[in-house]
Amino acid sequence: QVQLVESGGGLVQAGASLRLSCVASGGTFSRYIMRWYRQAPGKEREFVAGISGSGGSTYYGNTVKDRFTISRDNAKNTVYLQMNSLKPEDTAIYYCRVPDVSWGQGTQVTVSS
Repeated sequence: QVQLVESGGGLVQAGASLRLSCVASGGTFSRYIMRWYRQAPGKEREFVAGISGSGGSTYYGNTVKDRFTISRDNAKNTVYLQMNSLKPEDTAIYYCRVPDVSWGQGTQVTVSS
């Protein structure tokens, strides 16, 4: 079982940046595709970004493309989500996931206008 713990969320103003982290324990981290999702109040969970095990391939949801960057450090069992030019509509709980294996508990991001 892979356990995931997110951190780095907070309250920021529109236009600011945040970097989320997700630390994994259990399993062989470098073998896992990692993904970030988010869920805003009253909305369905939405795919944000994904990265291959090696980090060589990344992909993004349309609403965050060109503003968010996913990366990973396999030596630290950590995946990151760098979020720039934040907008109020980015307000959500952000979750990391190992597809078909586990979810983290989430970290709250709130962007004020």
